Amino acid sequence: MFAVDPHLLPPVIFLARVTDVTLGTLRTIAVVNGRGITASVLGFFEVTIWITVITQVMQHLDNPWNVLGWALGFATGNAVGIVIERRLAMGHLVVRVISRERGADVAAALRGLGQRVTEFNGHDPEGDVALLYLVTPRGELRRLAAAARQVDGECVVVSEDVRGFETAVRPTVTHRGGWRARSKRK
Repeated sequence: MFAVDPHLLPPVIFLARVTDVTLGTLRTIAVVNGRGITASVLGFFEVTIWITVITQVMQHLDNPWNVLGWALGFATGNAVGIVIERRLAMGHLVVRVISRERGADVAAALRGLGQRVTEFNGHDPEGDVALLYLVTPRGELRRLAAAARQVDGECVVVSEDVRGFETAVRPTVTHRGGWRARSKRK
């Protein structure tokens, strides 16, 4: 398909493999989040790179450095894909905050950050607790957890990924600008 200096082939294989595995990691996350078009586009580029690189590796199996570049690229691509996905923070979370004595104050602080918080009363073996539920973009978790712990340092913050949700009342969080915001307008 293309000719590469045999001495440069192992690093080229490594970099291409990092790229295709990173794309594969992001594609898998896009599938889980129900983003079919994004997953399809990522899959197209992932497989195109993979076929090109595996062809080079198979044609040059006499060089063990090519196989090492393949293996190291795979391992590194997984790590890079996870780091990128965490930074993109695609999707939403259900966040639960459990507070023993300051539930109303924590709820007020979270509402002050533009979140829609639902409060429940609960009981555990040690007494009454406040249970706070909210749905928020993944990128907001650290900020919200820090705000909750600033009010109640003993609160428990638990989050789970949400595959999808529908609501007639949208969270009041200010959405990001740019092309993502424009593409989601109706």
